[in-house]
Amino acid sequence: MLSYTCKTAIKAVIYLATTPETGLKKSIGDIADHIGASGHTVSKMLQTLVKRGVINSTKGPSGGFYMSREQTLQPIMHIVDAIDGMGLFKECGLGLSQCSETHPCPIHEQYKKPRELLEKLFRENRVEDLRQPVNSGLAYLIG
Repeated sequence: MLSYTCKTAIKAVIYLATTPETGLKKSIGDIADHIGASGHTVSKMLQTLVKRGVINSTKGPSGGFYMSREQTLQPIMHIVDAIDGMGLFKECGLGLSQCSETHPCPIHEQYKKPRELLEKLFRENRVEDLRQPVNSGLAYLIG
């Protein structure tokens, strides 16, 4: 359901959120290495997230990407919306353009439930909620 870029964005934001209090700025290379993604993918995706206000960046020798404490309180849905958009939670499981309650595809009812659960997960979980298990070593961003 989520694009590779969106999954990468979520991991990058969680990684940036692991140190919001320190004000430490991370480079594209550092982020890419830490989450196991290509620098090119990370670079383009981070630019989008900065434009949408999900994360911050500064230029120059001491520049990089970072998050404020307030930004760690935003729901994961902000990342999903910035990268993949909200159509993900409305689209047909088989990709049909005319799928609806009155004109359903063969998997409409079964697909609707997990899609709604996924939307709820992204709306209710904040960046902060996902960074805590990473900081405590209970969860990982690379496998």
